Amino acid sequence: MSPKRNCRAAVRAICGSDLHIYLGHGFSEDIGFCVGHEAVGEVVEAGRGVRQLKVGQRVMVSAAVGCGQCPACLAGVVNRCVTNSGSCYGLSTKLQGSQAEYLRVPAADFNARAIPEGLSDEQALMLTDAQATAWFGARNADIGPGSTVAVVGLGPIGLMGVESAFVMGASRVFAIDRVPERRALAASLGATVLDADDPKTLAAQLAEATQGCMADCVLEAVGHEATISLALRLAGRRATVSVIGVAQDKMVNFPMWRAFNMGLTLRIGTCSVPEEWPALVPLLQAGRLKPERFISHRLALSEGARAYELFDRREDGALKMVLRPAA
Repeated sequence: MSPKRNCRAAVRAICGSDLHIYLGHGFSEDIGFCVGHEAVGEVVEAGRGVRQLKVGQRVMVSAAVGCGQCPACLAGVVNRCVTNSGSCYGLSTKLQGSQAEYLRVPAADFNARAIPEGLSDEQALMLTDAQATAWFGARNADIGPGSTVAVVGLGPIGLMGVESAFVMGASRVFAIDRVPERRALAASLGATVLDADDPKTLAAQLAEATQGCMADCVLEAVGHEATISLALRLAGRRATVSVIGVAQDKMVNFPMWRAFNMGLTLRIGTCSVPEEWPALVPLLQAGRLKPERFISHRLALSEGARAYELFDRREDGALKMVLRPAA
């Protein structure tokens, strides 16, 4: 397999975590590497060890990369890779990112999959990270039939979390964000929108709406200390709080006494993308989940700088930004 390329990227997306690098808050001290970890494309070259994929095949590339051979990887749990090969594209020079014309995919039989029948490129693109992360976060929140759910942060993943919560059986989903357009999108999915313009009253609003019971399950999709603190305040007794927002604050004050008295469960971490595919692929094929609806912009790869600027400023209804090859 070529050390430089073996997959021609057809469409790529910008993830919220890419903004950390864009803003200078990277995940390593490296510079001079290509960013991006969400892509689908076409196999243009296959190494001698590749048995399942063929040149010309359309594939989706998991953001989470593993060795593909150890028991953890074979179970889809890349972040427990026994060989410590677990990583992600576009965070350092160790593994170049996907916002380029070509992408090298290590252990390709495991880290890339043929796009399932009935899925468009854009649907498959959402499965490479965003939709998988939203589903993972909703699972971690213990959402089940009849649950009352609160979602804090309505970026693409938060909105996918709203949709996922309903598919999992939530009876009510309360949605919180400062951007009016994003609140409107959540409302169109069936969520009850809380007035985020006055954060101090959000807990009171939820208490009134739930007769003081608060939320059974809370999904936090931002990563700020303020939003994590809010998520914990919205949780009712014996509730579960799931944090999937990439931590922007390295230290967070945790209300241990309240968590203890309320019997709260807190789960936090990153998604192992392949672990979520068996559940998600049929749901997308059946039209139960439609993550492509959250794509707001489709720009040429050469317009990447503009895409990042719009995404960072949340201008022009920016949600999921997709980068396509130049016409």
